[in-house]
Amino acid sequence: MSDRESSGDAAGLGRRLMRGCERAALATSLRGAPYASLVLVAADLDASPLLLLSDLAQHSRNIAFDPRVSLLLDGTEGHVDRLDGPRLSLVGRVEVAADPRLLARFAAHHPSSALYAGFADFHLYRLAVERGHLVAGFGRIEWIAGADLIFPGDLGALASAETEIVTQMNREHAAIVDLCARKLLDRPGAGWVMTGIDPEGVDLRRDGETARVDFPAQAATPDAARAAIAQLAETARR
Repeated sequence: MSDRESSGDAAGLGRRLMRGCERAALATSLRGAPYASLVLVAADLDASPLLLLSDLAQHSRNIAFDPRVSLLLDGTEGHVDRLDGPRLSLVGRVEVAADPRLLARFAAHHPSSALYAGFADFHLYRLAVERGHLVAGFGRIEWIAGADLIFPGDLGALASAETEIVTQMNREHAAIVDLCARKLLDRPGAGWVMTGIDPEGVDLRRDGETARVDFPAQAATPDAARAAIAQLAETARR
């Protein structure tokens, strides 16, 4: 990173990658040798990565013996020079997450996973991030502590209210969701749905297309999140 960028700026960019990437390269240990595979990824409200893995997959077998993993999040799409785009390598340990809320959140971000999410041989894992290696472009490289990457504070109230807020927006304010996608992200068309909300923004989906709208300021409570969405809507109308 350049001298002008603080570690907070780096952590914020890292979290945007953690929240915005749908796929990742998962590196596990295969009898002491590195083994990489492509996986779907979602993020919890605090940005902790979530993975839904089959027990039959080689990476799951590797994790059973060694839960230490690395996860590469690639944000270089759309860059003429892909190596000038941002990417983040996370290092940490994965653990099974038996929380129905987390599974529902993953399925909302990846609707196709609902077909197998309930199978006995599939388990949801959460990555406990120890640190991350951010490459934000040529010469912009920094290690970031896991405690800085994970959003701090108690998000329990927002987590409990997430389904209600998302359902209300999709049922009663679908036109606003479309408007935000069109005006704030230049993503035209109708039929966008909100799939998730966190203290830093909202996630949208239309068929197989995804998008993310960041809040202008952090919103860690249900009231603050509703106010942030209203502010986004007002900005889109203008």
